[in-house]
Amino acid sequence: MGKRYAMVIDLRKCVGCHACQVACKSENNVPLGVFRNWVDELETGKFPNVSRHRLPRLCNHCENPSCVKVCPVKATTQKEDGTVVIDYSRCIGCKYCIVACPYDARFINPERKTAEKCDYCHARVEAGLLPACVNTCIGGARVFGDLNDPTSEVAKLVATQPVKVLKPETNNGPQTYYIGADEKILRQNYIEIVGGNK
Repeated sequence: MGKRYAMVIDLRKCVGCHACQVACKSENNVPLGVFRNWVDELETGKFPNVSRHRLPRLCNHCENPSCVKVCPVKATTQKEDGTVVIDYSRCIGCKYCIVACPYDARFINPERKTAEKCDYCHARVEAGLLPACVNTCIGGARVFGDLNDPTSEVAKLVATQPVKVLKPETNNGPQTYYIGADEKILRQNYIEIVGGNK
């Protein structure tokens, strides 16, 4: 069995510093106004009993990615390790993949005029490094690794913690897992998004 990359985000450790967002922009030269990786800030409750929650977001690198199926020029593909990537030289900017993604993880790069999204910093990972967002997370909330390796921290967390994913009903099989996620927050996320690619 080959590698299957995944990410676990422990919301109990996320402090909302947005260092992941900044590191991603810097590493991938992401233009202003759009994000490959962002942190939604959400509120629940009614005054005076209000709670603030953070939900880091990125491409879910799904097992069954709907974005791959709809690309008319095969610019979006899935690597053997599960990473979903875009070949910018092939992308025609038709936005089919943006519409097909149920996680709002894609956008049109305003400079290149092609679709763009998180690719787990694939070049860094192939060089033996962690994705920039994981590397810079000051709270240690993000964990990245091979889900098929039972000794990896990612595999151990998914096997032992009550993890949740965004929109499981899509059957896309998202591979970004959340620890400490309130179901209400996961549902609210698609109604009241404060950050991200709007």
